[in-house]
Amino acid sequence: MSSIALSGDAAGAGVFTIASPNSASSYTATLPAATTTLVGTDATQTLTNKTLTSPTITGAAVSSMASSVITSGTAVASTSGTSIDFTSIPSWVKRITVMFNNVSTNGSSALLLQIGAGSVTTSGYNGAATGFGTSTLGTTNYTAGFGVEDGGGSGFTRYGSIILNLFGSNTWTVIGGVWRGTINPTWTTGGIALGGTLDRVRITTVNGTDTFDLGSINILYE
Repeated sequence: MSSIALSGDAAGAGVFTIASPNSASSYTATLPAATTTLVGTDATQTLTNKTLTSPTITGAAVSSMASSVITSGTAVASTSGTSIDFTSIPSWVKRITVMFNNVSTNGSSALLLQIGAGSVTTSGYNGAATGFGTSTLGTTNYTAGFGVEDGGGSGFTRYGSIILNLFGSNTWTVIGGVWRGTINPTWTTGGIALGGTLDRVRITTVNGTDTFDLGSINILYE
């Protein structure tokens, strides 16, 4: 092994040693063409603007990441207004879960879930919602958004989740369901291709005029 020793400056007495390994082969270590600080394998450092390709992460780093893998939005009280919006959704998001907790409106129009890139998209959706009544099964097709339920009805309170998944190229698919009333579950499926990167989610009603009057809505994204 050979090494190079650099003496400390006038204010220090330490010696900085650069050592080469014992090896029968030749290797080249290229320093970056920049004013920078080199990264050490056992040094405590903060790295920025780094891309990791197929990394293996073990130890404490994994446990500390666990709480941030899924991000929770801030729950919004669905007690007023004709729509509930969640905006500034990060561009890297690939899955969004919209959660309904005891949500109702003052009218009978069905709930509608819309997404958008820069603005809310109000057309071009492909999907349907199917619901069970006491002894009937009904399905309603939707093109202005993803129907959260099959048709409308007054006096409903909704509990449940709708999941949006990024298929690729700004195309999103949806699946999920809500429970409303004592024996009235309903579920929805569908998809839409946006013109850009999704950054917002809106929950409103088909007629756009019914007012929310109970409960709360929140999202998870990952």
